Amino acid sequence: MIPRIVIAGTNSGCGKTTVASGIMAALTTRGLKVQPYKVGPDFIDPSHHTRICGRPCRNLDPFMMGEKGVERTFEQSTEGADIAVIEGVMGLYDGIDGTDFASTAHVARLLNAPVLLVVNIKGMSRSTNALIRGFCDFDPVISFIGVILNRVGSPRHRGMIENSLAIPAFGWIPKRDDIAVKGRHLGLVMAHETGSMSEFGPIIEEYCDLDAIIGYAKKNLTPLPQKKVSSSGKRRRFRATVGVALDEAFCFYYEDNLERLRAAGADLVFFSPLHDPLPRVDALYFGGGYPELHLQALESSDCTRELRSVVDAGMPVYAECGGLMYLAREIAADDRTFKLCGVLPADVEMTPGIQALGYVKGTSIGNSSFLPPSVSITGHEFHYSRMFPDRDAQFLFRLSRGKGIDSGKDGLVSVNAAGTYTHAYFTDKFTGIFVKAAHHFSRD
Repeated sequence: MIPRIVIAGTNSGCGKTTVASGIMAALTTRGLKVQPYKVGPDFIDPSHHTRICGRPCRNLDPFMMGEKGVERTFEQSTEGADIAVIEGVMGLYDGIDGTDFASTAHVARLLNAPVLLVVNIKGMSRSTNALIRGFCDFDPVISFIGVILNRVGSPRHRGMIENSLAIPAFGWIPKRDDIAVKGRHLGLVMAHETGSMSEFGPIIEEYCDLDAIIGYAKKNLTPLPQKKVSSSGKRRRFRATVGVALDEAFCFYYEDNLERLRAAGADLVFFSPLHDPLPRVDALYFGGGYPELHLQALESSDCTRELRSVVDAGMPVYAECGGLMYLAREIAADDRTFKLCGVLPADVEMTPGIQALGYVKGTSIGNSSFLPPSVSITGHEFHYSRMFPDRDAQFLFRLSRGKGIDSGKDGLVSVNAAGTYTHAYFTDKFTGIFVKAAHHFSRD
């Protein structure tokens, strides 16, 4: 088994992304091949980890993937790596609806991975030890190798804590205002917009015992609790070329989704709706991102002008969140209205507050599109926009969990195009259906 370690936090905002990114950067600088992971449905932190490590960061999420899916992704993506570094989500024990499910602790147990706990000690001294003891005693199955104390105020502050620590401290990172990454309404800025995450490596080398962290990761080489899980299902029955929108406006993709499209027979062609015309492909996939930051450029782009004609011709198109908004008729933002693709019968307005946040589960209804009824999806929604569909609009999914576009209905449909607020984690069945539809379109 590959050496592995989970970087967990006591809570969101304690500094675990900084620490995890710094450890990845420091290990990479030392010449190790680091396979990065992120617990949960996040897209932004993985973009930084991918850039730092030079290997695609994988999400590990038991809700979207299932427990076996977590193990499958981990086993298949560690090939060729020297060490796996897994950044947690929220606080260590924070799962769905106040439970443990899909928490960082859940993933740590699934992978038999030791935990390094990041604690923000600003405003605390001896109480730090009570907090750490509580985390260590809460679940005896979790193996803690130590802690990294963040935002240490002074040597005196350190001294008030150090003598009574219950587990080893592998780092004491001082309070520094320059150790931060800018954020926006969906979280941190994306990796292509800043290179600052890679600069945290020297901080880890200076203030943390990286050799000890590596040593403990290597000592905790236990097998996964379950047997090796292999992918299932028939593969590559059909061949097709799928265009994937990828630029500053569309940049939210799960790496597993792209890999499963390839496994189902898709040759992926990446293009920019901001800068390129539509590519010659058999189907299109628009992920989420930040189209609202590029509305003027999208309104005048070649891709926007050309998309309606290929949809009318029957090309399969699948779009998520930002992609859904792009396929609509118009978006109202900043006291202006921008005309977009006009593929889906709806208008959009940007809002100052979150409209939906959380996990999604649903089943396809079977309206006119490439997707037949009773196909299950799981995923996540997080958006600052509202959509106003036409009264006679057709929906693709009925949700048992999540808000969607309108009261538990998600996925607007037009011909063979569909757009959802849900960022779905693709199954083998879904990708097989999508690639088959693309294959048949290419033969028409």
